[in-house]
Amino acid sequence: MIIEMTHIRKSFEGLEVLKDISFAVDSGEVVSVIGPSGSGKSTLLRCATFLETIDGGEIRYMGQTAAHTGEGGRAQYVPHHELSRFRAYCGLVFQQFHLFPHYSVLKNLTDAPMQVQKKSREEAEETAMALLKKMGIEDKAKAYPYQLSGGQQQRVAIARALAMKPEILFFDEPTSALDPELTGEVLKAIRQLAEEKMTMVVVTHEMPFARAVSGRVIFMDGGVIVEQGDPKEVFDDPKEERTRQFLRVFEHA
Repeated sequence: MIIEMTHIRKSFEGLEVLKDISFAVDSGEVVSVIGPSGSGKSTLLRCATFLETIDGGEIRYMGQTAAHTGEGGRAQYVPHHELSRFRAYCGLVFQQFHLFPHYSVLKNLTDAPMQVQKKSREEAEETAMALLKKMGIEDKAKAYPYQLSGGQQQRVAIARALAMKPEILFFDEPTSALDPELTGEVLKAIRQLAEEKMTMVVVTHEMPFARAVSGRVIFMDGGVIVEQGDPKEVFDDPKEERTRQFLRVFEHA
């Protein structure tokens, strides 16, 4: 297993956002997470990538424990110097791109590998150019984010995450800030990664994409996993009434 999250709990100011969530993702698997706004999807990703600390439960990467429930029922994490090793296993692509506006596209991709992984400039730039080519934007290496369309910026963000060579890539609604035409560009790039067996967890509102690309679909609501399974089963024959209600909205959209 690349990641295992067991009995995860997370609250903000007394509001329980994640309630006893357990899920695991195997190497090469593509999992789509769907559900209404406020269901805890983004918080789950932020906990998985160590941007938020869990209140309780266990997080394991590559069979090793990064966090677990310790004394007093509170989560305990490995020491800071060890946590950086766990962070290296995962990458996260945000809704709003989060590119450095004062860096060129190439520097956005090479900065972290050089600073964090101590790669040489030559190696970092070679990897970056290969990734930009994969994303169909190698001609934008010297451009700055403000000179790019939203779809191009998001593809740069995907390339930047891949430049760190993570074991698993998380996407938090990667197309929600884009118009339909640009959405297609980004979904095509993610689809290509799926074909190459990149391990991915994609929080998305794009139901046709989730159906076509995922090996498994998870439906979340109210901080719990209501239902999960094969995309065809979840979309065509959902077992839970709450899942049926949610999918009905998209059928009539």
